[in-house]
Amino acid sequence: MKNLVTAVTLGLLVTSPAALAGDAQAGASKAVVCAACHGADGKATIPGYPNLAGQNEQYLISSIKAYRDGNRKPVGNAAVMAAQAANLSDEDIANLAAYYAQM
Repeated sequence: MKNLVTAVTLGLLVTSPAALAGDAQAGASKAVVCAACHGADGKATIPGYPNLAGQNEQYLISSIKAYRDGNRKPVGNAAVMAAQAANLSDEDIANLAAYYAQM
């Protein structure tokens, strides 16, 4: 029983939002390419593109992964995001999300 409690506790720690938090500073260096559409300050420079500054970190993670993994149809603006997200690792995505969430 003690082993079960330990395993469950460790599982919760590994999957907790704090354990999944990205590195905002590392995200800043990855965000350079994002600035073309989403603005250097996270405020979109192109009408119809979303502002990312202050966005919920977990929402950003799930959204970028959905583009990368093909769960959002690459139509219109989504095609641009799918191409941009294609080469991002889970760590890159977490870092970008942390960066924009802290803005």
